[in-house]
Amino acid sequence: METDAPTAAGLIDPVSLAQDLIRCQSVTPQEGGALDLLEARLTELGFECTRLPFSDKDTPDVDNLYARFGTEAPNFCFAGHTDVVPVGDAKAWSVDPFEAIIKDGLLLGRGATDMKGSIAAFAAAVSRLVADGSIKGSISFLITGDEEGPAINGTRKVLEWLVARGEVIDDCLVGEPTNPQELGDMIKIGRRGSTNGWITAFGAQGHVAYPHLADNPTPRLVAMLQRLTSDLLDEGTEHFQPSNLEITQVSVDNEATNVIPAEAKARFNIRFNDLQTPDELEARVRAHLDAVTAEMGGAYDLKMIASGDAFLTAQGKLSTLISNAAEKATGRKPELSTSGGTSDARFIKNYARVVEFGLVSQSMHKIDEHAKVDDIVALADIYETVLRGYFS
Repeated sequence: METDAPTAAGLIDPVSLAQDLIRCQSVTPQEGGALDLLEARLTELGFECTRLPFSDKDTPDVDNLYARFGTEAPNFCFAGHTDVVPVGDAKAWSVDPFEAIIKDGLLLGRGATDMKGSIAAFAAAVSRLVADGSIKGSISFLITGDEEGPAINGTRKVLEWLVARGEVIDDCLVGEPTNPQELGDMIKIGRRGSTNGWITAFGAQGHVAYPHLADNPTPRLVAMLQRLTSDLLDEGTEHFQPSNLEITQVSVDNEATNVIPAEAKARFNIRFNDLQTPDELEARVRAHLDAVTAEMGGAYDLKMIASGDAFLTAQGKLSTLISNAAEKATGRKPELSTSGGTSDARFIKNYARVVEFGLVSQSMHKIDEHAKVDDIVALADIYETVLRGYFS
């Protein structure tokens, strides 16, 4: 693909672009104009842009963007999302959540840190390399509108589309907010997996004064949950914290005070490291439930759905480039970590080497979400250093 390098006037200012993106009200799954804006700016830089709307009968329609500059290998991809979570109580914000006001050195607005600020920083960094012709290969953007939603019609389907057309991503940087306190604190080189479980313990409804004529499932459910929460799944590894199971809901649909219920239900989540697999965890949970029913009788139903596997990207060129660039810009050597929740890196790891590095995570999803203006500028510099090192 032949492209004309932009003049200095075509360079992207990361803070201004971050403000423009925040002003797009792209509350998941709405596109809100954010992908339109980013596509326009990347097209000006010479990127070939493709919009990829995907749908599924049980989930909202989602628009996505894949943009690429160059056709040669290696292909360095930046992955992220323009969708944001709802603002919550808008009256509790000190500013309009979508006005993108700068106040006391902070850019405030929904998506400032998660993750429109890092998208803007990467676009700014790329504009500098395009301007001086330093890209010896390709740079691409994989931007979804589905990360904060079900994550069905976004990154996963874009990756499948890339495979179908024979396109390869060599290395991928995900711009999620990875730093706990200060820019340069942490690089994510992996993530724990996540699986959700639903238990229904069955009994027989009856009058509380005649328990011998009924079968109360609640004590059995309590015993099941006790066994599950008492089970030490593992002690963690060098790179991963221990796997943990947390009860997230217990419910009995019974408004009456004199009726033994017919069913009792619970929901749980397991965050697991690379010592575990979803299938092994389900077998382990089922063994506990079987033990309770063998002792106390009754029956149960168990459903478990995994939303992502644990993965670890071995330390190498990509993590070293980011670590060195961050230390140069901030004076801090980042910790290589697998902590935190899940991200779309859980899908990308099946296709490319992937690490995550973005802004500070403290205010993400909160009222008055914000990013330091200086951090957005510094992040653009870090990304530029990474790219120049990569293509050298």
